[in-house]
Amino acid sequence: MCFFGKIAYCREIQNRRNLKEAKLTKIKPQDDPGLLKKCWRPLRENPKFAACMKPATIKEIAIRTIASEAESVSQLRNFIDGDFVKAIDAIHSCKGRLVVSGIGKSAIIAQKIVATLNSTGTPSAFMHAADAIHGDLGMVQQEDVVMIISKSGESPEIRVLLPLIKNFGNTLIAMTGNDQSLLTRQADIFLNTTVSEEACPNNLAPTSSTTAQLVMGDALAVVLMELKGFGSDDFAKFHPGGTLGKKLYLRVADLYSINEKPKVLPLQNLKEVIVEMTKKRLGVTAVVDHSDTLLGIITDGDLRRMLEKNRPIETVIAADIMTSDPKQIQPDALAVDALDLMRKHEITQLIVCDEGKYKGIIHLQDLIKEGLI
Repeated sequence: MCFFGKIAYCREIQNRRNLKEAKLTKIKPQDDPGLLKKCWRPLRENPKFAACMKPATIKEIAIRTIASEAESVSQLRNFIDGDFVKAIDAIHSCKGRLVVSGIGKSAIIAQKIVATLNSTGTPSAFMHAADAIHGDLGMVQQEDVVMIISKSGESPEIRVLLPLIKNFGNTLIAMTGNDQSLLTRQADIFLNTTVSEEACPNNLAPTSSTTAQLVMGDALAVVLMELKGFGSDDFAKFHPGGTLGKKLYLRVADLYSINEKPKVLPLQNLKEVIVEMTKKRLGVTAVVDHSDTLLGIITDGDLRRMLEKNRPIETVIAADIMTSDPKQIQPDALAVDALDLMRKHEITQLIVCDEGKYKGIIHLQDLIKEGLI
């Protein structure tokens, strides 16, 4: 133990008036966890504390925090009971929205739960408990279900809000860690998020409790998703922006049409092939017949392999060097599927075909520009 830690232990022992009975050398943190917590605060408030804390200690504290919160989350499985099923039924059958309210850190968790529910097909709205009694209560409609989140269930704002919600006659769900609270007693449904202790060394700052609330909210959202049959197509409707949205809705047809459309006939000579590839600047050209039926593809690699054979280039035609049965993709395929196909075969271009007819080229650079990589 560092010098400042020893001082903190000595001060606590002095306060207990048993310095004569307990020698400093005999005291170990594991023997008295309470003593360690009481000594922690003066120790960490010392300006020289950071200098004496070793990296290993920092890692131990972080790991202890994660383990504490993981344990709290693990205990939630004991609270998935009949009331949880009732909550799911109430929200799923609700003809209005789920209005979620809270105060302090619980209000922030409520906002995240609302965001998750909205994005996964359950209409929801956030109502701050403090603002509710100053006009925001007007957002609660007759067919809505209300869920209030609070660790203690006894916050002054919650106590004021409860009778107002009850007077409206809405189904009330309580998400709290206090099964004896006013919120629990007044609610129609109780979602228990009790934690044994916070990860905070003072057992004060909401840490494990807010994590438990967040996970319980995710459990609600995921169950409701499965009940609604909410799939990737539905998800894409609500996430049109960003890379996630593009992966779910952007299609090959949205990209290939902006590119040039290089093509040659099978009897065209090598010079014409090179000119077409150079002019269209995609590194490939399709080989088609007069009705645009795809016959093959010629790439830069095909040209290099032909030159290595030392053939007289004056006699070479497109049909001699093309690759038959090239990798193809349909216009209505997702762009992310085109990317997967390119990765699988280690290529940078794909022929776009519809019922055997050549439509164009999609290039790896098109996908990079869209942020899919």
